[in-house]
Amino acid sequence: MSRGGSGGRTRVKTAKKRTAQSTRWLERQLNDPYVKRAKAEGYRSRAAYKLIELDERFGFLKGTRRVVDLGLAPGGWSQVVRRQVPKAAVAGIDLLPVDPIDGVSIIEGDFLDDAAPGQLIEALGGAPDLVLSDMAANTVGHPQTDALRTMALVETALAFAIDTLDQGGDFVAKVFAGGADSELVAEMKRNFTTVKHAKPPASRKGSVEWFVVAQGFKGRAATATDEPGDSDEP
Repeated sequence: MSRGGSGGRTRVKTAKKRTAQSTRWLERQLNDPYVKRAKAEGYRSRAAYKLIELDERFGFLKGTRRVVDLGLAPGGWSQVVRRQVPKAAVAGIDLLPVDPIDGVSIIEGDFLDDAAPGQLIEALGGAPDLVLSDMAANTVGHPQTDALRTMALVETALAFAIDTLDQGGDFVAKVFAGGADSELVAEMKRNFTTVKHAKPPASRKGSVEWFVVAQGFKGRAATATDEPGDSDEP
């Protein structure tokens, strides 16, 4: 490794066993201010700041009592919840193993398994008032396929939120560029008072990710005849 360029930028030499692409990724990581900040502040990933910035705009963490974290690994979002609302119960699930986080019930498993929703609610000790989803499907290199697979996860996360949220609760999920599709947005508008799209500053400019924030769950008595909530385009 060497330092060069303006502002002491770290440059990485290409090693024999490292591809040029992985070298560029490593160099970007080493020079990413969010990566440096996460390390300094004890967060497991830079993704923590995406949630912090979304909360600064939408205020969904204030007053929460029970939070579900879908796609938990490596745990940055749950860390944020625990720091912002220390009294909130948190339960999360991921296919990958996650090191323990104080105050967080961690389930290693597939959210798509039939037993997963019940396990989360049992671990949480009651209905959530906030469902977070940072889930994304493993990419196959075909943008349309990748987007469809991730949107299928968002649909499943939304169905879980609608089935379990307390009235007035919120749903926050990662989506791809262009935001949630029209049918999914319509479903959110039927069930939530407001639906907004956002790309927080911590989300890299070159990334295709956006986030959808649905707030004010109307309750399971909501029907398709309800007046739709406010929405904006990403």
